[in-house]
Amino acid sequence: MSLRKVKISAVEMFVPERILTNMDLEKMVETTNEWILERTGIKKRHIVEKGQAASDLAAEAIKKLCRQRGITPADLELIILPTVTPDMFFPSTACVTQEKIGASKAWGFDLSGACSGFIFALSVAEKYVRLGIHDKVVVVGSEIMSSIVDYTDRATCVLFGDGAGAVLLEPTDETDDEEVGIIETMCRTDGSGGRFLYMPGGGSLNPPSYETIDKKMHFIHQEGRQVFKFAVTEMADISQQILDKHNFKAADITLYVPHQANMRIIKACQDRLGFTDEQLIINIDQYGNTTSATIPICLYEAHLEGRIRKGDYVVLASFGAGFTWGATLLRWEI
Repeated sequence: MSLRKVKISAVEMFVPERILTNMDLEKMVETTNEWILERTGIKKRHIVEKGQAASDLAAEAIKKLCRQRGITPADLELIILPTVTPDMFFPSTACVTQEKIGASKAWGFDLSGACSGFIFALSVAEKYVRLGIHDKVVVVGSEIMSSIVDYTDRATCVLFGDGAGAVLLEPTDETDDEEVGIIETMCRTDGSGGRFLYMPGGGSLNPPSYETIDKKMHFIHQEGRQVFKFAVTEMADISQQILDKHNFKAADITLYVPHQANMRIIKACQDRLGFTDEQLIINIDQYGNTTSATIPICLYEAHLEGRIRKGDYVVLASFGAGFTWGATLLRWEI
């Protein structure tokens, strides 16, 4: 079987209109704008209105994606939707989104990889195109993090925002370059880190009850120091591994796209890897941590601003609950 080369042929994003600033949070919890900026780098985040769901954000992102590519949702064949905030346990949010956009020929499923969800889903989606099973596959990270944030916990409520980012994968028509499109994705998991970042309530272990609600088990629980330590080490290490495997140096990369969890984590990874400020994209100040949506939102803004052009080499990197982490090396095709 001849394997095909796979490219990102379009990228888009969608965030809700409502904005929650640090000054707004000062009125809700014991914190200050200065405290948030110093520890996270975040100035504001977008938050949904009541009744908006992950499928709504995903649907808008995909519709914009299709318009950008000059196709319709009916042309799509597969929708992979990484999220930790699905509309409901079942049906999958991918199924709900498929119906909302009229993607009548597409099948789809959700993927749970937390903040690494987009890279995990990209790895899966790429295989369907590379093997010739599908020609048009969408990966759309969509999160309503405000639905699982405890706005009385200043350690976590300042971190997260809502949003969606989507990419379209297609086979490339380039035949003269062995390093076109997606070159490789590496994914890792270490379940021993699960106790440091998790939501304990709502699943089969702790189904909803008065007790789980009283104990605030349906919100994010995080041990920040442990997460920070692992995030910096593993996200930087896997980025270096994928560079080394393909004989790349930091200087060969046009853009490094790290998961937008915390400005200090991003900067620590930058220092370990030796990337310059010009090679790094940061937008956490505008959106906060949108979990599986951060990397595609960054890619959209980098493309829009002309920071990456066809032929440029790009590294994506993530770290999330699980612990999960991963990296993708690709050559930009748009």
